[in-house]
Amino acid sequence: MSTRFSEEADMAQAIQPHNAKAAAAWNAGGQHYDKISHSISDSIEHCVIRLAPRPGERILDVATGTGWTARRVAARGAAVTGIDLGADLIEAAKSAAAEARLSIDFRIGDAEKLAFKDRGFDAVISTCGVMFARDPQAAAAELARVCRKGGRLGLTTWPADGTMAGFWKVMKPYMPEASPPPPSPFEWGNRERVRQLLRSSFDLRFEAGTTVLREPSGLAVWELFVAGYGPTKLLAANLEPERRESLKRDFIAYHDGFKTELGVAMPRDYLVTIGIRK
Repeated sequence: MSTRFSEEADMAQAIQPHNAKAAAAWNAGGQHYDKISHSISDSIEHCVIRLAPRPGERILDVATGTGWTARRVAARGAAVTGIDLGADLIEAAKSAAAEARLSIDFRIGDAEKLAFKDRGFDAVISTCGVMFARDPQAAAAELARVCRKGGRLGLTTWPADGTMAGFWKVMKPYMPEASPPPPSPFEWGNRERVRQLLRSSFDLRFEAGTTVLREPSGLAVWELFVAGYGPTKLLAANLEPERRESLKRDFIAYHDGFKTELGVAMPRDYLVTIGIRK
């Protein structure tokens, strides 16, 4: 069996059928997704600092992407496992970790059905990742299941009234209608909703923050996202030329709305959630 065929078979087993489309969308960014993570690196570091990983701890990074968060946690001496729906993202994560001389166990995996034993991790983290799970209740239950008693949870999420939610509103008219429509990922940026999902398993604390997207122009933001942000890249690739140009125009106009004398400076509010497993 070829390596590629084996990887595809493993992916089919690891990912639930209803998440196959999401896997393809997020995977589309490939290695270029790391530049997206770089643009929110301060928000990731905020969550890592509050999670406070310790040397030797077993920590799971859910929806790791190209592994930026996993690398930051591993740099503190923890034994890190990172999972993501996207096979190409995982390969890019492995390459970036090897280049940084960090030993991290990266695997294809589904946040709604984690392939790990109960209470197997000292801490679990997800930065702007698990919030996009199609079944929030299942994902929340899995976060709790794999975290040991007294262990820790760290999340970074976008709120519904923030500029990242506005970013998705720009793309929504160009996206095909989903039936049934998935729940809004931005519910995870609402403290009360996070409490509903997680307070039965975790004692929760919250802290807000703001990261700023700085690029020379709205066009530069478009080029960054159409290359590395899977949902934007895949959406643009599947549109007819005229519709793609309309999306590009609306996307650029939205980001140019945050222009200063020096270029785009778009504030992106986020929520950090820290939980202690009951």
